[in-house]
Amino acid sequence: MRWFKSTCIAAMSALSLGVAAKAHAQAGLLDSGKLLLTQGISTIEGSSGGGLASWATISGYETGDGIGGNAHETYVGLTNYSLQDFGASVGLFNRVEFSYTREEFDTGATGAKLGLGRNFTFDQDVYGAKVRLIGDLVYDQDTWLPQIAAGVQYKVNDKDAIIHAVGGKSAQGTDYYVSATKLFLAQSLVVDATLRLTKANQTGLLGFGGDKNNSYSPEFEGSLGYLLTKHLVVGGEYRTKPSNLGFAKENDWWDLFAAYAINKHLSVTVAYTDLGDIATFKNQNGVLASLQAGF
Repeated sequence: MRWFKSTCIAAMSALSLGVAAKAHAQAGLLDSGKLLLTQGISTIEGSSGGGLASWATISGYETGDGIGGNAHETYVGLTNYSLQDFGASVGLFNRVEFSYTREEFDTGATGAKLGLGRNFTFDQDVYGAKVRLIGDLVYDQDTWLPQIAAGVQYKVNDKDAIIHAVGGKSAQGTDYYVSATKLFLAQSLVVDATLRLTKANQTGLLGFGGDKNNSYSPEFEGSLGYLLTKHLVVGGEYRTKPSNLGFAKENDWWDLFAAYAINKHLSVTVAYTDLGDIATFKNQNGVLASLQAGF
């Protein structure tokens, strides 16, 4: 039932984006001038980028004269847990991005083993904003200058009492990041490096700060993609994580992905993900699947 509800919300978001696109098309605001796949995909936290890592890309296929946006639905099935998120983002004039995502982390049968109850769910809202500072992903091919953007994500978790019980300091927190993304068209390569300042435990799903550490930690996110065709990109990502909670060590994340753009309105992403240990349960790996619709 939860899956049906979130899918309906994502579908309605996509429909709303489509209606907005149609309304603005005649006004010249919908130009869809970016190359296919150069807007990235929606991350699990809602920003444009890869599945796990934020990039300097701006959501939507708009250029400097228009607006664009996306709605997405993502599911990550792991050994003991699952994560489902859905949300929407809008890009303004290829300069500013705003995003919202609802994350639902389901403990499944493992919830009973943790003393929380079967199918206990941690829910988190992520509000994001990003601004492109310098560079252009497509047009700066004659220089080594990447597209560089700065972003912020404000996260609110709904399980304050549980988070404090396991050693977390807060159920809400803010991440800050700077991303540099470079597209090498001649080599069909896209490369990204992101520096994130965060206190988040498992990206905030287990709160922020902890009994081991309550200071901001600089963390790295890196991505490498190869364009097999103009519709298909394959690659991998790596994301380092802080480990703030004494009761459970937190590991770095990585994935291997394939993203296929059917057209500029619909794309599908699948990935093998390895998220390490989560809340004392080891080897949390599985499959990420994401559907994105927009303009």
